Amino acid sequence: MARDFSFRWVKLTAVGAVMALSALPAWAQVICGGHDYLVARLAAAFEEKRLGYGVAGQAAIFEVFVSPSGTWTILMTDVKGQSCILAAGDGWEDTRATTVGQPGG
Repeated sequence: MARDFSFRWVKLTAVGAVMALSALPAWAQVICGGHDYLVARLAAAFEEKRLGYGVAGQAAIFEVFVSPSGTWTILMTDVKGQSCILAAGDGWEDTRATTVGQPGG
């Protein structure tokens, strides 16, 4: 039950993020396209490779791509196979996983 509840919030957050980002000016809109095409563009333009991914219930897969220079991208792929870049930036730092409440967590 707690697992279903958290997935519900993830789904709502993802939908809300996409809706909020689509209201931004054209230059800041979410970029969508085929998964293979976007992944190839991230590799060619930024040398980004997939660091990891997570499944949001049956709604979507979220992937994090990172380059050696520190650029990063979050890519969401929905159940229809449509992929969208939700966020991107630089300054990525790999950190050791810690429990909340511990130093660094």
